[in-house]
Amino acid sequence: MCGIVGYVGKKDSVEILLNSLAKLEYRGYDSAGIAVFDEGKIVVEKTKGRLADLGEKLEKTYRPKGTCGIGHTRWATHGEPSDINSHPHGNEKITVVHNGIIENYNKIKTFLVEKGYVFESETDTETVAKLLDYYYNGNPFETIVKVLKEIEGSYGLGIMFADFPEKIFAVRKDSPLIVGVGEGENFIASDVPAILKYTRNYYLIEQNEIVTLSKDEVVIQDIHGDIIKKELKVADWDEESAEKGGFEHFMLKEIHEQPTALKTTIMPRVLNGMPFLEECGITTDMLKLYNKIFIVACGTAMHAGMVGKYLIERIARVDVTVDIASEFRYRNPIISSKDLVILISQSGETADTKAVLRLAKEHRATTLSIVNVKGSSIARESDFVIYTHAGPEISVASTKAYTVQLSIMYLLTFQLAYARGKITEEECREYTRKLVELPDIITDVLEIKDKCQYAASKLVNADSLLYIGRGLDYALSMEGSLKLKEISYIHSESYAAGELKHGTISLVTEHMPVIAVATQDDLFEKTISNVKEVKARGAYVLMICKENADYDNDAVDFVIKIPAADNIFMPIITAVPLQFIAYYTSVLKGCDVDKPRNLAKSVTVE
Repeated sequence: MCGIVGYVGKKDSVEILLNSLAKLEYRGYDSAGIAVFDEGKIVVEKTKGRLADLGEKLEKTYRPKGTCGIGHTRWATHGEPSDINSHPHGNEKITVVHNGIIENYNKIKTFLVEKGYVFESETDTETVAKLLDYYYNGNPFETIVKVLKEIEGSYGLGIMFADFPEKIFAVRKDSPLIVGVGEGENFIASDVPAILKYTRNYYLIEQNEIVTLSKDEVVIQDIHGDIIKKELKVADWDEESAEKGGFEHFMLKEIHEQPTALKTTIMPRVLNGMPFLEECGITTDMLKLYNKIFIVACGTAMHAGMVGKYLIERIARVDVTVDIASEFRYRNPIISSKDLVILISQSGETADTKAVLRLAKEHRATTLSIVNVKGSSIARESDFVIYTHAGPEISVASTKAYTVQLSIMYLLTFQLAYARGKITEEECREYTRKLVELPDIITDVLEIKDKCQYAASKLVNADSLLYIGRGLDYALSMEGSLKLKEISYIHSESYAAGELKHGTISLVTEHMPVIAVATQDDLFEKTISNVKEVKARGAYVLMICKENADYDNDAVDFVIKIPAADNIFMPIITAVPLQFIAYYTSVLKGCDVDKPRNLAKSVTVE
C-alpha cells in the first residue's frame, strides 16, 4: 500500500505535493519522491526514507520549480527500500507513480528486455513505465489503454508525458484513487486527506476509468474513449477522520482492508494456478530437505503460527513445533542444521523473535521470516523472507497483518505438501484456487458487523469470559480472546473445548459469556456437546459457526453464521467476526480502541 498524489494549477507544485503526501504517509514511509514539470522538462527527485528526508534533500540539492507534478510515498513490496527503487519511475519522456502490485510484471519485464530495455530497479512499477514508453504513439490515452490490456493486478497510476506539459493522466483498478476539484487547480490522490487543505470537492474514480487533468478541466473516460459524467462529492470529514477513510477508528478501517490486503499478499505468489514462492528464494527442492519445522513468534503472530502447525501437519505431514519466542530461546531447544525455523513478525523488529533468529543461526538451521516491513532487522538477517503486503497497520491490535500471515502459511503448506508428494498437482491447484477465492468471501463476511455489534452488547458488562473451540477453532479462540482482552480490558481466556471437564468448567457461573467457535465439521458435534455442558451451568453462549450448521437451538443463546468453506480455510473467514466482536465491545466500553493502555505496536525490548 502506497500513497500517490498529483497537482496541476498555478501554485508551487512542490509545496502542495509535499503537504499532500504528508497526509498519506500512513500508507507507506519507506521512500518518497516527486516529479515536476520544470521549464518544460520532467524533473524527478526521490530518496529512501521518510518524507522529511525528501524535504531535506530538496533543500540541499535542487527544488524543482513548476505548477504541475506527481508524488509518491512508498510501502515497499517489490524491491527493498532504496533510492533507486523509490518512485517516480520512468525516463525523460514518461514518468509514473504507482500504488498497487503488478502481478505479471516478470512476464512483461522479460518481454521488454527482449526488446532492448534495460531495467534499473527491482520494482514491478518500472515495467509499467517502460511498457508505456514501448507503446507510446504520441497519444497518451491510446497508450494507456494498450498498457491496461497488458498488465494484471492492482494499480492506481499517476502519469506524466513530457509532450503534454501541465497535464496529468491517471487510472485505477483495485487501488483507491480520487480526483480533487478546485478553482484553477485540480488534484489526484490515493485518499481524501491529501486534498482537504485545498478543496473538499472530489470525484471517486471507478475501475479502469482514465483521467486527464489540467488546471481548468477534469476529463474522465472509459477505455473506449466515451466521456463519463460523475457526481461531484463534498467531503464533510475533518482531516483526522479522513485519514481513517471515514471510519471511526483505524482498527475498523483495517478490518475492512483485509480483502485487499489478502489479494495483494496472495496473488503475486500464485503462478499458473500453483503456489509460487521462488521469488522469495523458496524452491520445491529446498522444501524436501527439512526434518522438522519450528514456528516461533509472539502474540497474534504466534496464533498465526498455531494455525500453520495444524495446516502443515495435516496436509504436508511434517512435524511442527510452535513456541512463544520468549520461551523458546530459554529452554535450550534441540535445533539442527536439517531444521527450518520460521519466524513471524509484523514489524520485523520484535526483540524476542529477533533473538530466536540469531539462536537458530548459531545452530546452523535455515531461517525463514514472514514479516510486513521491508528492510526490517528480522527480514535482513534471515536466510529467506516472505513479505506480507498488509500495508501499514496503525491500530495496536493486529487485524489485517494476522490474516495475511495466515495466507502465507497456506501457500507455504501447499507448496511444502506438493514438494513432498503428500498432495497431487491437481489437489494443490484446487487448494490454491480456494485460497484465491477467500478475499471475496471476506468481503461478504464484512456485512455481518451488525450481528457482531449486538453480540458485543452482551459482553460489555462481563467481568470475565471464555472462548472455546477444537482443532483449528481452538487456534482461532486464542486469537479472539487476545483481541478482546487487549482492547476492551475484559479478562478473557481461551481453552480447548475438550479440556473443560479437566478443570476449566469450574469457572463457569450464571450468565457468564462463553464464545464457542465451531466451524470444523469433523469436530462440530463434539464442540456442541461441550457447549451444552457450559449452557447447563448457566453460561450465556454465543456461537460462531458455518451458515449450514445443524445444531440444537436450546444449546445456544446467540449465533453468528458465516459463509461455509472447506474446514482448513475457516480460520481466515472466522477471524473477521472475532475482530468485530472485540472492536465493538471496546467501543461500547468507551476504551481507546487504537491505542490500548500499556501496549505498543512493536515490542522492541524484552
